[in-house]
Amino acid sequence: MLTPDQFTAFLFAAVLVTATPGPDNLMVLGLGMSKGRRQGMVFGLGCAVGCLSHTALAVLGVSALIAASPVAFTALKTGGGLYLMWLGWQALRSRGPTPVPGASAMDDTPLGRLFLKGMLANAINPKVGLFFLSFLPQFVAKDHGSAAGQIGALGLVFTLQAAVLFGALGYFAGRVGQWLARRPQVGPWLDRVAGGVFMALGLRLVVAR
Repeated sequence: MLTPDQFTAFLFAAVLVTATPGPDNLMVLGLGMSKGRRQGMVFGLGCAVGCLSHTALAVLGVSALIAASPVAFTALKTGGGLYLMWLGWQALRSRGPTPVPGASAMDDTPLGRLFLKGMLANAINPKVGLFFLSFLPQFVAKDHGSAAGQIGALGLVFTLQAAVLFGALGYFAGRVGQWLARRPQVGPWLDRVAGGVFMALGLRLVVAR
């Protein structure tokens, strides 16, 4: 089980990460706007479910490191902190999202196949896997039971909130797209907020003993 503080802090960071414009949510938005609510929602749910594969790999990887050496696990968290700081710096420098092509290529794709496309697009993305391996351990409380169990629970929380946000994005895609089109400055500011959170998380892990 996660502590209330642990859950709240992680949920805030996870929602911010999911809401920041990126390939997944831009594709969900594009599909919802061009093909309809159901298509956007189904693809978004597939993307969210794909997070479970990265959670499983993170659990197995962390478990192996803990079995090998606690020092190795500390090294993983420190390395993950540096990686999050790098992601934060990239986000702070971002000028906003770039359009992601591909939505128009799914004209008549059945919903089941669309779900699988979203799931596979997320599951086979090595950048997402590296992000999970760096991000999830940052919220592990070392004195609160199994680290692998906590990472599994954190991954499930991330997947559930992503399913809610992606589903809502697909459902309200038309309105969201029009709102963003009138406010092009929103994307860069979301990137800056997310970048600040990443930098803070990473710095905490790098300087902590």
